[in-house]
Amino acid sequence: MRQLIVSTFMTLDGVMQAPGGPGEDDRGGFEHGGWSVNYWDEAMGEEMGELTSKPFGLVLGRRTYDIMAAHWPHASEEDGAAIFNEATKYVASRSRPTLEWSNSVLIEGDAAEGIAALKEEEGPELQVHGSGNLIQTLLRHELIDQFRLWVFPVVIGSGKRLFDDGAIPSGLKLVHSKTSTTGVVMGTYEPAGRIVPGSFALA
Repeated sequence: MRQLIVSTFMTLDGVMQAPGGPGEDDRGGFEHGGWSVNYWDEAMGEEMGELTSKPFGLVLGRRTYDIMAAHWPHASEEDGAAIFNEATKYVASRSRPTLEWSNSVLIEGDAAEGIAALKEEEGPELQVHGSGNLIQTLLRHELIDQFRLWVFPVVIGSGKRLFDDGAIPSGLKLVHSKTSTTGVVMGTYEPAGRIVPGSFALA
């Protein structure tokens, strides 16, 4: 069975929209695109290299697919383009788009059912990058095996959030963490079941 891993950059207040540049995703009048760029350091590059050092497939929503397809085919190998260009890209879309980026496959029918079927196949792990709307579907159907969350010391106040309204209450277990010189906390979490409430009230 293949592991499905959500890899997300997010702010301290949970916003994941447009980390890579102005105009990347300005839905809802979002004006803060590119908020992650100036926090990158060598430690983050090393961590990203480890995360992409072995074969993987990509599971993407249509908007994120378009953003990545406009970038990686034109990027250099020194920038890490080969691993993304060579990976199989599984794309969830309500329409039937023309997928021109190499090794791209449309997920037919219901996205949750299609991704659940992919997980049952033999093959490398499946990574979800960006794809905020698709992640909400994956959360509702409990299809995510691991979260790789990079939390940047930024507060934006508005924008698309990773754990949006309607997220299923649940616990997470921290299995790995590292902090960059710029204050980015890179944490890897696994689902830990339902929340078990307690109380500090005096008996």
